[in-house]
Amino acid sequence: MKIWVASEDVADGLSDLPGLDIAVYDGRGPVPAGVGEVEVWVPPLVPVKDVPGLLARMTSLRLIQTVTAGVDPYLPHLPAGVTLCNARGVHDAGTAEWAVGAMIASLRDFPAFAAAQTRGSWTWHYTGVLADSTVLIVGYGSIGEALERRLSGFEVEIVRVARNARPGVHGLDELPELLPSADVVVLLVPATADTAGMVDARFLARMKDGALLVNAARGSVVDTDALLAELQKERLRAALDVTAPEPLPSDHPLWTAPGVFITPHVAGSTPASLRRTRTLVHDQIARYISGEPLKNLITGLY
Repeated sequence: MKIWVASEDVADGLSDLPGLDIAVYDGRGPVPAGVGEVEVWVPPLVPVKDVPGLLARMTSLRLIQTVTAGVDPYLPHLPAGVTLCNARGVHDAGTAEWAVGAMIASLRDFPAFAAAQTRGSWTWHYTGVLADSTVLIVGYGSIGEALERRLSGFEVEIVRVARNARPGVHGLDELPELLPSADVVVLLVPATADTAGMVDARFLARMKDGALLVNAARGSVVDTDALLAELQKERLRAALDVTAPEPLPSDHPLWTAPGVFITPHVAGSTPASLRRTRTLVHDQIARYISGEPLKNLITGLY
């Protein structure tokens, strides 16, 4: 069975499984020979440039196992008869940890203090604080659960929102009523047609003055121009691991907007994620070989 994986580390993790012809393709450079024989594809973290074109050439493909929770680069182009599985759970720890760190950094003015340190400037002032805040988690799945566990000692109130309401979790249709009471709004929704531009001018206008928007989802979820308008008025603050466009051009006004803290899509880029990716891929390929049911099967939008 021919399988493509995106790194030597993942390939090494499969070395104990029988009958595999493993090739490493990280999406850069020419497409390797034998593309039409690939039965299982584990794509790289950053999608290849022409996903539809590559899939059209993978005539023997039966399984795509992503290393991300999001499957938006593949789902619209999935050939008939090909199973798609995501990496739900792999990046929970890293992303949840980033979100907590971003909240604290933004509320306690760490970026400003770091800039003052480079100038040798003692800029004493009161800062915000996470304690006694209401944190609204928009997209309450496995990462949201991991985030709530990490926030359990910070003396905050958690409000949970998911696509559909369930006990203890509000539905997305309730967001307009929930936003005005939130001190921190954390975005963890997947990138779908329904979530594209979800955080628009109306969404932002409902957030309370001084609230913090934390985007650990996808840049496409937020209307960048609408967010810029609020930041430039200094009515809202933002901590962003993802942006639209991405990568953010060096001359983009978002870089210098007041009250914004930006990291270059690194929330899930951790050794923990790498270890868990290796374990997940090994488990899934072992299941595939033995005909056992696969985990994280995508049967709808995500």
